[in-house]
Amino acid sequence: MIWVSPMPATGGTPTPKASPPSLERDVMTLYRKAEYSRVIDLVQHPPSGQEPSLEAIRYAILSYVKMGKPEEAWKLYPKLTAGDRPDDPALLREVARAFIVSRVRDSQEHIRIAAYTALAEMGEGDTLPLLEDGLLDSSALVRARAAEAIGRSGLAGRSAALKRALRDEAPGVRIAAINALSDAKVSGIADQLTEIARVDEGPESIFAFAGLYKLGRTDVLTDISSAVTLPDPEVRMAALGVLGRLRRPASLSILSQAVYDPHPAVRAFAAGALGEFGSIEGIAPLTHALGDEDPRVRSVAASSLGRLGVAESRSVVQPLLRDSDEHVRISAVESLLRLGDAGAILNAAALARHPDPSIRGDTAHALALATTANALPILENLLRDQQPLPRLMAARALGKSPLKSLIPAAKIGLQDSDPAVRITSAGSLLRILSRKDKVSTRKG
Repeated sequence: MIWVSPMPATGGTPTPKASPPSLERDVMTLYRKAEYSRVIDLVQHPPSGQEPSLEAIRYAILSYVKMGKPEEAWKLYPKLTAGDRPDDPALLREVARAFIVSRVRDSQEHIRIAAYTALAEMGEGDTLPLLEDGLLDSSALVRARAAEAIGRSGLAGRSAALKRALRDEAPGVRIAAINALSDAKVSGIADQLTEIARVDEGPESIFAFAGLYKLGRTDVLTDISSAVTLPDPEVRMAALGVLGRLRRPASLSILSQAVYDPHPAVRAFAAGALGEFGSIEGIAPLTHALGDEDPRVRSVAASSLGRLGVAESRSVVQPLLRDSDEHVRISAVESLLRLGDAGAILNAAALARHPDPSIRGDTAHALALATTANALPILENLLRDQQPLPRLMAARALGKSPLKSLIPAAKIGLQDSDPAVRITSAGSLLRILSRKDKVSTRKG
């Protein structure tokens, strides 16, 4: 299955010229008849004395897209940009989408997860049948990504399949469906959420309470707040995460106290929830958490301080650049970049050369927040890393980066030997192009 969106005349089905050459005319005719293999064959083996025009090459690229062969389309694309000719944004979009949607039924689970993760991050509104197809996947992780993608695309209210996912056998899928449906304030699910909250004794009940709160049941905030004291650490973590996202003023003291919880994972969740809550009153408990014995807590606390955006916090975060744990140092870099400390790029450059690929990958993630151009060469080097994880994380970072001139870097990832990296690069390329469109619209 391959989904292709309608193309604008400037970059989709090429606009024919008044008197196209015979080869171009033949290619156009074959394309309109959906004889895509013949289009490609004619462009690759033109009659003697005829050379394919740029329009004919576009038809061949689109034919590969229609056939679900984006890698082959990408091999032809450089012919359009030879001689310093500019990129064709509309055609780039079609090829990038094809890299993603051609893999939603891949035999390998991690490839399908990458495809639906990219679809979720794209958040496009015309992919509902494709996303609902993901709710039927054999992998619970894929189904959860599909539910998340439906929510991000703004289509939760139109999806009957998403409502059925509230009864999925996997808790993670049910939670993703609860979040997507309640964020969209979809009516008719309150009874199901009430039942889940009443019957389930684990984290799922907390998300059901949160869903009811979003639907107007403010009384359930008491149930969520009370769950922070329950014996199960996973329930406490779920409650803290929900309270952080709901951002009710009365919850701030609960989150602040939770950084003293006896369980390190709960303390880390409390630190993350304070960053999500976004109040400067969280600075004091987060500063305390920077000295926690558990590196995960220190790491999350550093990231959360960056999210609060108070420049004066730099002085308490900077010592963590010398922490014994590399992941804490990466979080310190991320936090300082959020707080406008461009000098943290030098620390990121050093961490990007670390022998552990997971450290290099996390460094790429942190660099997504950099606003200075000297971060881009580091990301480009990570896109060429010998290990797939740093390449994958660098490709994902490009889609979130505020830097300019990111299209050439994203195109590097489309040539990667790992299909998951190609899919992620394609998703980032679509986000980059979307941002450029918004900027152009504002200027216009």
